[in-house]
Amino acid sequence: MHGTIFTLLKRYVQTQYDHSTWLKLVQLAGLESGDFSHKDVYPDEHMYALVGQAAELTGLSAGELHEKFGEYLVPDLMYMYQKYVNPDWRTLEMLENTEHSLHYQVRREHPENSPPVLKVERLNENELLINYVSPRRMGGLAVGIVRGLAVYYDEADHIDVLPTTSEDGERVQIHVRRK
Repeated sequence: MHGTIFTLLKRYVQTQYDHSTWLKLVQLAGLESGDFSHKDVYPDEHMYALVGQAAELTGLSAGELHEKFGEYLVPDLMYMYQKYVNPDWRTLEMLENTEHSLHYQVRREHPENSPPVLKVERLNENELLINYVSPRRMGGLAVGIVRGLAVYYDEADHIDVLPTTSEDGERVQIHVRRK
């Protein structure tokens, strides 16, 4: 997993809790360091260990933590990839174009990264179905990002996000509807 995600996870933990909580998570996860470079790629197991320990400390499930972290990520992701985003897009259009605009560029510019494959089907003007496919099994993160996009586009009160399958599978289906 790309170091940027770890760096943002560290910042998330520090802002939601504190720096000592981050240090404790790193120690409990059995990692040598809690400092990650945004230029490097790290084993997915590091993320699983950190989130697993965070779940134990907070009493939240790993899926809930992934969702909260996904929501938190959106402003940074939108800033990092703004040159690939059409300013006229709103939540549904952004989701519909993520695979072909953002993920394509990430894979092209950083072949060592492997964002999930998103197969998005537009059902009608106000609905779409996202099929998330990733061996990482972090569908909760995708659900959180969808919710975070609705907040980012100031549509949170008008967007329903419903995972229709278990969020911890390799294949997760997410139904998104504009009310």
